[in-house]
Amino acid sequence: MSLVAASFQASSESAIDPACRLGEAPLHETVAERGVLRCTLALRHAGVRDVAIRWELCGPAHAPLLIVAGGISATRHVAANEADASEGWWQSQASFLRRHRVLAIDWLCDGDGLDAPIDSADQADAIAAVLDALHLSKARAFVGASYGAMVGLQFAARHPRRLESLVAISGAHRPHPWASALRSVQRKIVELGELQCDDGHGLALARQLAMLSYRTPKEFAERFNAPVSLEGERAVCPAESYLEACGQRALTRFDATAYRRLSESIDLHRVEPEAVCVPLSVIAIDSDQLVPREDLAELSVRAPDAWLQVIASRYGHDAFLKETAAIAAALTAALDA
Repeated sequence: MSLVAASFQASSESAIDPACRLGEAPLHETVAERGVLRCTLALRHAGVRDVAIRWELCGPAHAPLLIVAGGISATRHVAANEADASEGWWQSQASFLRRHRVLAIDWLCDGDGLDAPIDSADQADAIAAVLDALHLSKARAFVGASYGAMVGLQFAARHPRRLESLVAISGAHRPHPWASALRSVQRKIVELGELQCDDGHGLALARQLAMLSYRTPKEFAERFNAPVSLEGERAVCPAESYLEACGQRALTRFDATAYRRLSESIDLHRVEPEAVCVPLSVIAIDSDQLVPREDLAELSVRAPDAWLQVIASRYGHDAFLKETAAIAAALTAALDA
C-alpha cells in the first residue's frame, strides 16, 4: 500500500486559474490540471522506494470520476484537453470521455528514473496515492485496457472502497503463458541490443515482434497480400516497412529500461478473480491472441459480480484502439449496467 506522501507538486504544470483549484470550480466548468506526486511506495518486489508519479486530471469539475489506463505505451494524456491540446493515446474515445472527469498517470518505471521490478499492484497503489493527494475519495469506475485492465483488477482487489465499478478490456487476472513466452523473447532482443551498445536497434526489433501479436493474421493477409520481392540480393516482406515504422515510433516513446521493466510487469501480474468484489464488466475481443477470450470468460465466471461482452474484430489485441464505435458502445453498456 502507499505510504505517506513526501510532497505534492501540481502548480508547476497546472493549466488552470488558481481560483479554480480542485474542489473550487463552478458547477459546469471544465478543469484540466497535471502534476507530479513525489511519495514513498512499498513496492511488491523492490521494497520501499521514493517515486515520482506524473498525473493528469481533466473534465467537468463535478462530473463522475473515471480512472483511465491503457497499455504499456499509454500515458497520463488520454485525450486532448485544456492542459494539453495534443491528441491523447485514446483520442478515439474523446466523445465518451468528455462526459466524465478523467484521471490518469504515467506508469511507474516509464522515464521517471525508477529501474526496479514493478508489479501491476504497485501501479494500482500509485493511483491510490494520487487520489489521496488530490482529495478524491472514490471513482465512478476504473476503465482499463490491456495492461491498464490488469492494473484495474489489482486496484479493485486492493482498494475496493475507492471504486464503484471496474471495466476491464483485453486484460485478464493473469498473463497467458504463450504471451509471457513471447514477451520473454522481446526482452532478450532488447538486452542483446544493450549488450551491443545499440539500445535503439534492439528496442525497435522487439516492438516489431510485439506488433505481430497485437494484430492478427487476417489483418496482415488483407493489408499485405503481395508477393515477397527481391531487392538486390535481399528478400523483402510486404509488411516490413510497416513493422519498421512501428519500431521507430517505439524509440520516440520508450527507452530500453522502461520497455523491459513494463514488459516484466505484465508477466509478474496475478490477481485472484474472487478478490475483485466490485461490479466488473469484462470486454473481450474474439481475435485477441495475447489475451484470449477464454481467459476473460474465466475471469467473468470466477469474479463475484461480473459479466462479459465480446466484440468481433480483425484487429486482435489492438481493437480497443481501432474499433471506436464498438468499444464506445461496450463502455456505455458497462457503465449503464
